[in-house]
Amino acid sequence: MVDGWAGVAMEIIRLKPLIIFHLKNFFLVKTENDREEAMYPGSLGFNTGEPQIQFYFLLGLVYAVVTPFLLPFVVVFFGLAYVVFRHQIINVYNQEYESAASFWPDVHGRIVVALVISQLLLMGLLSTKEAAQSTPFLIVLPVLTIWFHRFCKSRFEPAFIRYPLQEARMKDILERTREPNLNLKEYLQKAYIHPVFKVGEEEEYYSVTNESGQDSLVPTKRQSRVSSKCNSSSPLLPEDIPDHV
Repeated sequence: MVDGWAGVAMEIIRLKPLIIFHLKNFFLVKTENDREEAMYPGSLGFNTGEPQIQFYFLLGLVYAVVTPFLLPFVVVFFGLAYVVFRHQIINVYNQEYESAASFWPDVHGRIVVALVISQLLLMGLLSTKEAAQSTPFLIVLPVLTIWFHRFCKSRFEPAFIRYPLQEARMKDILERTREPNLNLKEYLQKAYIHPVFKVGEEEEYYSVTNESGQDSLVPTKRQSRVSSKCNSSSPLLPEDIPDHV
């Protein structure tokens, strides 16, 4: 908890970026652009901040069974962390990307794992005390927690890993508008062939459906980059030089 509270305080003070800014300002800054680059606050590191907060959540759940005295400190930590990180994200950091809540399935799974660990620890603790007879009734807790996790996974996870039906329909409409006569099956047969294997000019026939409903083949010439590069870099032969030179 001391590390957690100190981390929240250091997040507000930002002592390390302050020292780095003054060093850059003293040695490297020559223009206003250099000063703006030195003052760049960066973005919030999800790879370090988010696992750290989840670890504190796990410690809070585990020690809530063993030492309930620590619960007020855990609650104060999460309250301060909410206020501090909300302020930093809104007013300080320049977020470089938007994750679109893609972290949430992993966060939810780890929270459920922390709950199961705390429930198993509670069962083990009560089995060593005088309340050993009530321990079998606690088996329902991890079962219900795992069932709740599976329900949330099947109900909400597709929204994070799949396109909504409305967006997929819009993409199909855009593709049909841009290339209404494209035969997708014929196109995909050669779409993943490496350009190295397409040496020289070759005619590719695409099936196009006309207004009468009949399919007609439209030849298209494609010249590979390798052949064009070789042709452009080849020297001129004597017979290619004009006579008046």
